[in-house]
Amino acid sequence: MRRHRRAKIVATVGPASSSPEMLKALLEAGVDTFRLNFSHGTQSDHARIHAAIRKLEQEVNRPIGILLDLQGPKIRVGTLRDGKITVAAGETIRFVLSGSDGDRGAIPLPHREIFAAVAPGHDLLIDDGRVRVRVTGLGDDFIEAKVIVGGTISNHKGVNLPGTVLDLSPLTTKDRLDLEFGLKLGVDWVALSFVQKPSDIIEARSLIGDRAGLMAKIEKPAALERIDDIIQLCDAIMVARGDLGVEIPHEDVPGRQKELVRACRLAVKPVIVATQMLDSMVAAPTPTRAEVSDVATAIYDGADAVMLSAESATGRYPQEAVEMMDRIIRSTEQHKMYRSIVEATQPGEEQTAPHAVATAAADLASVVHAKAIVAYTSSGTTAARVARKRPSLPILVITPSREVSRRLCLLWGAHSVLSDNVRSYEEMVERATAFALAEQFASSRDLLVVVAGIPFGQAGTTNNLRVVSLP
Repeated sequence: MRRHRRAKIVATVGPASSSPEMLKALLEAGVDTFRLNFSHGTQSDHARIHAAIRKLEQEVNRPIGILLDLQGPKIRVGTLRDGKITVAAGETIRFVLSGSDGDRGAIPLPHREIFAAVAPGHDLLIDDGRVRVRVTGLGDDFIEAKVIVGGTISNHKGVNLPGTVLDLSPLTTKDRLDLEFGLKLGVDWVALSFVQKPSDIIEARSLIGDRAGLMAKIEKPAALERIDDIIQLCDAIMVARGDLGVEIPHEDVPGRQKELVRACRLAVKPVIVATQMLDSMVAAPTPTRAEVSDVATAIYDGADAVMLSAESATGRYPQEAVEMMDRIIRSTEQHKMYRSIVEATQPGEEQTAPHAVATAAADLASVVHAKAIVAYTSSGTTAARVARKRPSLPILVITPSREVSRRLCLLWGAHSVLSDNVRSYEEMVERATAFALAEQFASSRDLLVVVAGIPFGQAGTTNNLRVVSLP
């Protein structure tokens, strides 16, 4: 099950991919982490899928990551008298806090936090931005707005507010129930939807603790304004280009993606690029050339992982989509321009001893033509510090924690194996040699560069570097 690529693949599980047979096919095709989207399906559905993945993990004897993606607060219009209304640019419409059977003079918008936060000049985007209106006046229970882009507003369509920070927890009652359920199952990552501010991460962390990695989905302009603080507080980032692309101009999304990937590399946090990467493969067996280029761009940017959504959850060709993504990644990473591009986008070096040791390990391994870097880690930090450099050779990670090994299924270049804590330098060398041979990273007389923290088993220390010659 060794991957001959560095970037990882995340695939969403849904009706098209939830059978044990398809899960195994997707794993063999290249999936490293499976995403359970709690916006759809029941808790019992997700429990069944979780159990099937864990059974598969035992069969293949390799760690498999599981990501729980919380639904988050969904803002929607209420029920309209005729099911829908058509509005034209230039006309004035009114939203009301309460009421049913609404019309253009009283469109139900049952979210009090909007009425408390919105201001004249703010825009409301309805149905993924197909209809855009601008606030012209408001009261405690109504909002008057001018239609900027006309179209059809129908029952329960989503509403985005790109210029408004809502006093709204990212965790609804449903999310809190789903979160506790998922943590009891033993998921490895929790993705928090519609993050707006650092306090959202703090709130989620208070519930999650260290039971799972916390991933912030970046899909709100407000989050971009506080992105450095958000990255520092979470364990990983997802560039969720769906809602983000609704709330900021389309042409700004590629640049923001590059900024986020670079910021995460600098902070030593994994970053996933997601949404519509191979979207045409929902219905077709091959992607468009533009989609292939989109996946490759994320790889050139240095993203840790790329994600399939509807392609693997509800599409007609889930296995083919994973196989295609795997081929694109491998081809991109083998291209003659890949190394120069990745090295040109290296973030500035952190001026700390642990980062310096990890960087030295990557540089030294390249200079002496080692076959692999072996990173001992109890928390994943040492492996992440090495991966930050995006070295040209594989990273074999040895950890005593099954939970850490599963979370590392999102980390660029990491191939993790489980082992008891080592207690001496001699044991460190012996075990690194044994695993490198067993996992076919090296053979007799090859060199390894081994990086670890002393004392062994203490999280966060990266302070020891060894060059090992295999017998």
